[in-house]
Amino acid sequence: MIKGIKKTKLSIEAVLSKISEYDIFRFYMPDHDWKLNKVTYSPFRKENNPSFVIGNKLGYISFIDFADTSLRGDCFNFVQKLHMLPTMIDTLKLIDKDFGLGISNGKSTEEYKKIVSEYKQPQIEKRYSIIQVSTRKFTNRELEYWNQYHIDLQDLRDNNVYAVKNVFLNKSKFALKDEEMTFGYLYEGQYWKVYRPFEDKKHKWIPNNVPITVMDGKEDIQNCKVAFINKSKKDYMVMKKIFPCSCAVQNEGIGCFSEDNVEYLKANSDSQILSFDSDITGVANSQQITKLFDFGYANVPRKYLAEGIKDWADLAKVHGLETIEKYLINKNIL
Repeated sequence: MIKGIKKTKLSIEAVLSKISEYDIFRFYMPDHDWKLNKVTYSPFRKENNPSFVIGNKLGYISFIDFADTSLRGDCFNFVQKLHMLPTMIDTLKLIDKDFGLGISNGKSTEEYKKIVSEYKQPQIEKRYSIIQVSTRKFTNRELEYWNQYHIDLQDLRDNNVYAVKNVFLNKSKFALKDEEMTFGYLYEGQYWKVYRPFEDKKHKWIPNNVPITVMDGKEDIQNCKVAFINKSKKDYMVMKKIFPCSCAVQNEGIGCFSEDNVEYLKANSDSQILSFDSDITGVANSQQITKLFDFGYANVPRKYLAEGIKDWADLAKVHGLETIEKYLINKNIL
């Protein structure tokens, strides 16, 4: 028997098994004087006033450009945006090459050991904010809101969705507007994502301490021909009325797709279809993730964008569940 070294697949996990998030930021950040959680100058443009932060507020190292908040994400998103790379695979290949990791070709130069030996790793504590929620009965107005999406009280109970009375963040009361419609999504009996549907995009999902890799409906993916992966709990609750082998991730980011999640989906379904929003950002994210993990994808038809519809929940609200059912049949998904 001929024995050899098992080749490691190029992936986020493989890269992070050799170097850290901090190593990647430090290597590619043009200004090497930056410090964690301190405002510095953006590498994406020339500016007179610093507006850029690399920090660990979220429990992992991420960046945000406050002058252009579309520029945000983890270390891999940073490298991809900084070098204007088309896909995450291209990003991983660049990091692999620049650090001499040897993941792609099995020939490590071990240059990365020399690079990371020149500085001290910061202490990054992975922790989540403490969120406590007191709940109450749903009002008729709140139930009417969910009924628009064909979601009833039993659906809300089955999916651990609650009407919120008070929210406490790190044991201090979190300010909510009077009469503001506020819901709480409870995960694993301990994590909360607070959803305020009529807030602006920046505040709609805070506070939130749900780990990024937690999935809705993971248990529904068992012996499935197709696993249909949605980008939100609301879309998931709508879609599973039509297609039971449905689940959802926390958002449209690649960080949701841990190695364990991807392996689970592939082990429990013959194929996987990803479905994000049909706007420019959603399509770009879909294409990136599907290429990386060999998923298919089927977003809401773009013709509905003219009506302001970009996800399944809004499509069901305006055109009914039958429209979604017909679409899935035409796509040979159902």
